[in-house]
Amino acid sequence: MTLPPAPNKALGQHFLVDDNILGVIGRLAELDPQDVVLEVGPGLGVLTTYLADRVAQVHAVELDRSLESHLTERLGDRPNVRLVYGDAMRTDLAALRPAPEKFVANLPYNVATPLVVESLDGLPSLQLWTVMVQREVADRFFARPSTKAYGAVSVLVQLAAERTGFHPVSRTVFRPPPNVDSALVAFRRRELPAHYAQVKQVVEAGFSHRRKTLPNSVELAGLAVRERAVEALNAIGRPPETRAEALEPEEFAALAEAFR
Repeated sequence: MTLPPAPNKALGQHFLVDDNILGVIGRLAELDPQDVVLEVGPGLGVLTTYLADRVAQVHAVELDRSLESHLTERLGDRPNVRLVYGDAMRTDLAALRPAPEKFVANLPYNVATPLVVESLDGLPSLQLWTVMVQREVADRFFARPSTKAYGAVSVLVQLAAERTGFHPVSRTVFRPPPNVDSALVAFRRRELPAHYAQVKQVVEAGFSHRRKTLPNSVELAGLAVRERAVEALNAIGRPPETRAEALEPEEFAALAEAFR
């Protein structure tokens, strides 16, 4: 096999090179021979190969075309691997067939958060996520209210899913080793709240000016006038001076309903 390309720093690439972590990924992902898996950022194909040996279909989406010859050489003879080249944030992942039920990936750091958030409602076929991300991002996904890590991402992930696994990851499993800690986090889909798109708007508006009260933040974001937000907060039993970080995820769903 030819020498693989070097990681592209501009793309946030840290290639997975240690096979020992694969068993942990497989356990958290609850892999089954019938599974259809989405992987974003296959890199050198280490995880892709592991998945292809264990599931029915892998859709591997890679932005970096310089990896194409290496991935084709490594995976080209596997009929259950579909290599898709393009930006996962701009590719119509919902059009993939068969539709993926699991998202298993060592995500590029610079797109990990928006990819996960957009997949919650944008990829309704997904039932289980097992993603390698920065430790800071992993902690943010399931942070509790009134903590520094708690924010819009925390609310949206927790409204859509429940955590099923967590595993800190050593920097040595990557090439090059990142300057930050990483973690594997797994979560399973819950039923989305009614009118989730509107809930998402309220959450994002509420946290758009984090240091301000929720009514002021909502008004500054252009979602609703302050008085309307105060009325909505009152409907869920919260005072006007409440900040977004104080609300439980489920309270945001109730708040969005109060806005309707």
